[in-house]
Amino acid sequence: MPALARTEKIVTAATPKKSASVLAFSGRPSARVKPGQVAATIARNVVPPLVVMIIILAIWQILCSGAGATLPPPSQVWQESYDLIAYPFFNYGSQDIGLGWRVLISLQRVAYGFGLAAVTGVLIGAVIGQSIWAMRGLDPIFQILRTVPPLAWLPLSLAAFQDSNPSAIFVIFITSIWPVIINTAVGVRNIPQDYRNVAKVLCLNQFEFFFKIMLPSAAPYIFTGLRIGIGLSWLAIVAAEMLTGGVGIGFFIWDAWNSSRLPDIIVALAYIGVVGFILDKLVSAVGTIVTRGASAN
Repeated sequence: MPALARTEKIVTAATPKKSASVLAFSGRPSARVKPGQVAATIARNVVPPLVVMIIILAIWQILCSGAGATLPPPSQVWQESYDLIAYPFFNYGSQDIGLGWRVLISLQRVAYGFGLAAVTGVLIGAVIGQSIWAMRGLDPIFQILRTVPPLAWLPLSLAAFQDSNPSAIFVIFITSIWPVIINTAVGVRNIPQDYRNVAKVLCLNQFEFFFKIMLPSAAPYIFTGLRIGIGLSWLAIVAAEMLTGGVGIGFFIWDAWNSSRLPDIIVALAYIGVVGFILDKLVSAVGTIVTRGASAN
């Protein structure tokens, strides 16, 4: 056999096959969830607020247990409002229902008003962000209107709709739309010029540019406005229901005040705070998924 042929045969035999390198294991162990790490994470997130809550309740109990205290202590709230705490979904009639049902009724109004504000705010904000003339004409007006308190809109809405339910929804809409508009406009103005140049090269129309370039780029800003808007919506519905009546959580607080049921008011405030916290975290989680963890600068 010639020397050149023997050399090629040796090299061929010594060279591993490509398929073998693909099937080779990396040797790194697979990621596993360790119970100790999970317990440590839960402890870091749960124990500190739990300790602070216990301290607050203890101070509250001490300050409000005296003879001249004007507010009920936690022990009295637990005794007199146990049914509201333990059974949030009882239903004994049209007005005698648990706080869970009242919260759901208020959330239904918030869903209508905030949903309309989200869609309308994103569209108007996109127009303002794209057009310098629209920004100059509309931005000063929006800056003035957004400072109007939510309840100041209620008399006009009652006069326009002649009904408490659409009036409350309008108050939610007009209160929560401004942060959505402003943040969307800022996000659209901050779209990198490279993205706009790519859209021109690809000859994207306005519809394609809106969904493929504008929305993904401005999404962190949009969800920042949505988080602010959902908080304002929850504040507005509670205030509006105090005046418009019905069976929502806001009217329950006003009715409890007229009946001198302070423990029931405190329990309702706890419900409002927890629901508001959940709404904020829900919008934040959706924003993290949509934007893949990106944040507004």
